[in-house]
Amino acid sequence: MTAREPLTHPPSNSFGGQAVVEGVMIRGPRSIAVAVRRPDGEITIRTRVLGGRLTNAVRRVPLVRGILVLWEILATGIWALAWAGAVHNDEVDEHGEAKPFGVVGWAVLLVVLGFAVSVFFAGPVLLTSWLSAWLPDLAVIAVEGVVRVGLLLAYIRLIGRSADVQRVFQYHAAEHKAVQALEQGRELSVQSVRRLPKEHPRCGTSFLLTVAVVAAVAFMFAGLEPLWWRFVSRIVLIPVIAAVSYEAIRFGGLHLGNALVRTLFSANLALQKLTTRDPDDEQIQVAIASLNAALEMEREATEAARG
Repeated sequence: MTAREPLTHPPSNSFGGQAVVEGVMIRGPRSIAVAVRRPDGEITIRTRVLGGRLTNAVRRVPLVRGILVLWEILATGIWALAWAGAVHNDEVDEHGEAKPFGVVGWAVLLVVLGFAVSVFFAGPVLLTSWLSAWLPDLAVIAVEGVVRVGLLLAYIRLIGRSADVQRVFQYHAAEHKAVQALEQGRELSVQSVRRLPKEHPRCGTSFLLTVAVVAAVAFMFAGLEPLWWRFVSRIVLIPVIAAVSYEAIRFGGLHLGNALVRTLFSANLALQKLTTRDPDDEQIQVAIASLNAALEMEREATEAARG
């Protein structure tokens, strides 16, 4: 087998990713790759093999796999963001790695994540609790859901005013375009990738909106009284809501040929207009470089498995 002979790799819809600082991370079933444009204009790439707990047969179990995948996205996303930021700021060590977070760094991260979860899940409860004296329970929960979506949209629009975030949104679109080129069997070239849509049905933005909708349904069964239970139930049900939302996104991605599915997911695609911007050719190059590196990692894993 020659070095350039293609090896069988996982289905193209097994690849996803996210934007990072001046770069793109692509995640395959067994590995991830991050490509970042350095200040000197060169593209630098870092790859990483995923651990066994993220690649074993448990990931084929419905609902359970959703929780595992979300943990993977969080863990690998933090690593990719930290490394990309270090590259952009020229703060990598002699081995090309970012400096460890340390206790303070992790403490800050946990506080930020805790605040975000509190605002998104518990915040709407606080803002709508007074309505229970005037409206039926289902109406209060419906208003709570609308407030939750409103907070999400307001947050996205607010951060989207930043020039730095707008560049991240451009890389976000470049990642979508590159992944769609792979899924459609197109050539991974700038000219080919540029023509594709900047929205993707399996996007993380779609996931957030789906979470808001699934949460509204789940909370209908949780009840409103007493008030402390409303707060606790919103936090306790997060894993269940996330797992169901993941399955919904996965199902939608596999059945986009169905007109009803496309209609149901049209709001998700519309929301991505807020989190994507048209990328330039250099940003598309970075996305392609990351995707090619991820594909090569998967080819090597396949070859190693064959012995």
